[in-house]
Amino acid sequence: MSHESSLTEISYVEAINQALFSAMETSEDVFCYGLGIDDPGRIFATTKGLVEKFPERVFDMPTAENAMTGIGIGAAIAGMRPVMVHQRLDFFLLALDQLINNAAKWNYMFNGQRPVPLTIRLLIGRGWGQGPTHAQNLQALFAHIPGLKVLMPSTPQDAKSMLLESVFDNNPVIFLEHRWLHNQQGVVAQGNVKQHPDYLPIDKARVVNTGNDITIIAMSYLTIESMAAVTGLNEQGITVELVDLRTVKPIDWQTIYSSVEKTGRVLVLDSGATSGSIAGDIITQIVENKFSFLKCAPQRLAMPDIPEPTSYELTKNYYFGAKEIAEKVHKMVKNELAVDLYQDLVRSGHHDVPGTYFKGPF
Repeated sequence: MSHESSLTEISYVEAINQALFSAMETSEDVFCYGLGIDDPGRIFATTKGLVEKFPERVFDMPTAENAMTGIGIGAAIAGMRPVMVHQRLDFFLLALDQLINNAAKWNYMFNGQRPVPLTIRLLIGRGWGQGPTHAQNLQALFAHIPGLKVLMPSTPQDAKSMLLESVFDNNPVIFLEHRWLHNQQGVVAQGNVKQHPDYLPIDKARVVNTGNDITIIAMSYLTIESMAAVTGLNEQGITVELVDLRTVKPIDWQTIYSSVEKTGRVLVLDSGATSGSIAGDIITQIVENKFSFLKCAPQRLAMPDIPEPTSYELTKNYYFGAKEIAEKVHKMVKNELAVDLYQDLVRSGHHDVPGTYFKGPF
């Protein structure tokens, strides 16, 4: 890649697309494949133009998820750098044996001499009445597996830089993209992504907003909801330190601990189910290691321990957003209920699309 860089405002989708182009131009060992990668939609346009530029290294596959993953693992062991993609995380679940018992463990079993540089792009999210088998956020499942890295970028710049670093990392990487982030706009480095003023390596969390009253730890799309909540809380005199995890395996504990030492209160957000959540693990680590700094019990907001409903009515109360985040923070900081203080943070119109404060795909 060029050592020169400029900054241009593009979408999250365009950032993913640029990262793939850049990786394939950098190394002939990189190839991309997956169901729909070269169909007219080009996986929400993230793979647009790839097959025309690299016809021998971009290809569709039969619907055989386990076999697809085995091909990627074998190619990675042989020295290639595959990028496999599924349009829904749920489709990939048929390949868990390959992921857990082969990709994640191979290098360890060969004493660090056989890396598996495989990147797996999985799309997560909600909306469209996707229901129980098309909208699962299973980052905690992947983070539980030793040998994997699990990434959840929130911004276009992070999407580009973190995907590029994933491709050239020697570990298998699960790269989770939330669909509601795809049309988000942001300033992204063209050329050397490390020259962006906000660049961070993939194992570092980002402090999005500084504050003194409470720490909010968020991931992926929930970082966007948190940003809206932070604005509403500021109007009530509550300042929030917002930490975007970016990577949920490994977790940047030092950034988390430093923030908790500063604020003494912490709310952790998770887009997965409450039981066994990454949020629960973060709270446990904070209590074990920073208990003396806490001013009140740590709290979490995560999804209910039930599958996501499909119907319009049943999904109304399934998810939480900026309003619920702000109300929880208000109670933790002021020890009082926030009655009608954050009504302006309620999404207008259809509840299962991004709020008006966010440029989403609807």
